[in-house]
Amino acid sequence: MLDKIRILAPAKINVFLKVLGKRKDGFHNIRTGITFINLYDEIEIKRSEKMNIKYIGLYKPINGEYDDCIIKKTLKFLNIIFKVNLEITIKKNIPVQGGLGSASTNAASLIKGLSSMGLIDIGDKKKYVKLGSDIPSFLNEKNCLVLGRGEKIFFQHIPKYFFLLIKPEFSNSTQYMYNQIDYDHKSPNNFNISIEDKFFNEEDVGNDFEKIVYSQNKIFKRIYNCLDSIENVIFTRMTGSGSCCYSAFESKEHALKANEIFNLKYKNLWSCVCQNNN
Repeated sequence: MLDKIRILAPAKINVFLKVLGKRKDGFHNIRTGITFINLYDEIEIKRSEKMNIKYIGLYKPINGEYDDCIIKKTLKFLNIIFKVNLEITIKKNIPVQGGLGSASTNAASLIKGLSSMGLIDIGDKKKYVKLGSDIPSFLNEKNCLVLGRGEKIFFQHIPKYFFLLIKPEFSNSTQYMYNQIDYDHKSPNNFNISIEDKFFNEEDVGNDFEKIVYSQNKIFKRIYNCLDSIENVIFTRMTGSGSCCYSAFESKEHALKANEIFNLKYKNLWSCVCQNNN
């Protein structure tokens, strides 16, 4: 039985995102394509004499801990918080409130780590949607099409891309962004999925949250248009509910050149050249 483990928790990118409607339980049904990139938070878990959760790194919380700490929520969800003492250190390299799944990947990696240490049995991955909609896909960590609230997952082929990823100086609250989408109808909590629904189709493009940020934030609009105008871009998109956006390229050289060009105009913004299908 392991006494200590270190895990790399990857960020995700939504290659498209459709919000299909608000459910009767208050959540939303979505349709999205997800791929995972080589931008990681780093999590270390080790047995200790007392329970301690510590955040470090570029995107650590200002006051040392988050008001709504996903690590504490996960430990409570697993009913383990009072059963064993652990020292958990999370190095935050992934921008928060950026649409990259920062909290969800931490929760999923904690679950995997506790399982590897023999402290829990992961069980049915779908149940973790109650803890966070993205967590089941992070537990699988494979290119996928996600439906429903996040529990319906179908593995898909997504091509190899090199991304120029940008974090604007503002952040987007997921709850706020979903509240901006108004639907006259209620979407069912459960719905039938046809064989065709389980595969990508030609309408699987764009991100429904982009038009909201586009209309409310002129700075985002300029950043997005700058990215999309760079040579050799395949497509430009916001990921998740934002605020991070990215352009996709066929080669790392094109992505690195794009980063140089972008930084001439926006040298103060965080940027990262990364890739999927590692």
